[in-house]
Amino acid sequence: MERLSPPFYLELSAADWRLKREFFADRFNNCRLCPRQCGANRQNNHSGVCRAGREVKIASHNLHFGEEPPISGCRGSGTVFFSGCTLSCLFCQNYPISQLFHGEFYQVEQLAGIFLSLQKRGSHNINLVSPTPYLHHIMGALEIARAKGLAIPLVYNTSGYDRAEVIAQLEGVVDIYLPDLKYGPSESSRLLALELSGAGDYFEYAAAAIAEMFRQTGPLQLDDNEVAVRGTVIRHLIIPGSTENSLEVLRTIAASDFKEAWLSLMSQYFPAHRAAGCTPFNRRLQPEEYRLVRDEALKLGLENGWFQEM
Repeated sequence: MERLSPPFYLELSAADWRLKREFFADRFNNCRLCPRQCGANRQNNHSGVCRAGREVKIASHNLHFGEEPPISGCRGSGTVFFSGCTLSCLFCQNYPISQLFHGEFYQVEQLAGIFLSLQKRGSHNINLVSPTPYLHHIMGALEIARAKGLAIPLVYNTSGYDRAEVIAQLEGVVDIYLPDLKYGPSESSRLLALELSGAGDYFEYAAAAIAEMFRQTGPLQLDDNEVAVRGTVIRHLIIPGSTENSLEVLRTIAASDFKEAWLSLMSQYFPAHRAAGCTPFNRRLQPEEYRLVRDEALKLGLENGWFQEM
């Protein structure tokens, strides 16, 4: 397969950059970047529901080898873990970052330096984890970094709880989308989303956002070394005691406009954070639960991607 090159953001004109930066700057103050639209006056350092304030906060940045194989490749994914999250998942494995807001503050110029440093170390891409609250900062950092030679694909690694209007403004910026689709559309799944992630409206936002992501990038495309260069991969974590929710998610994907997106079906759940005290979420996935969901994915023809065996 022929390498798709260059990354989208290298093709943006100065006028396009200005318009996109104005869009994100406008929604940064009295914040309206995520579905909660909490209106936090972040320019005056009032934190939003996600805990983010005026400055960008980062928990870690390094080469990461634990993503899906085409994302990590052989040299690693240049992963930047942003502090805070638009969700508050009871079982979050990264809760010190997402909910306790651990990390350090950086200036936009320093964030650009992180991108360039990861590229210099050989990373296949820049992988932005939970980036939505910081889109204003990210756009500024990307503009600086591309002027200094950044030229690897950009990965948008998100919970899926995003506004399609905001994702639409990332067209021409993001090469690879890596969203979760955690919950299905039924009332029982809506209540599960409210209980476990504090977002009863999760599905309506996530489905619309993923449709927009797929419209921009299409199915995953790989270069000659089997490394991802463009496309959308949907992640779904199977939750103990909630196989009906997982079956809903799979059926929704199979019936959607984004059914050709690649699927990453994950069995790695463990009772992290507050899940340890909540039945049935205080246990690992059972083999029969995993097999039921995996078999449904195969039955539906969702074969492009990865099934994480137990």
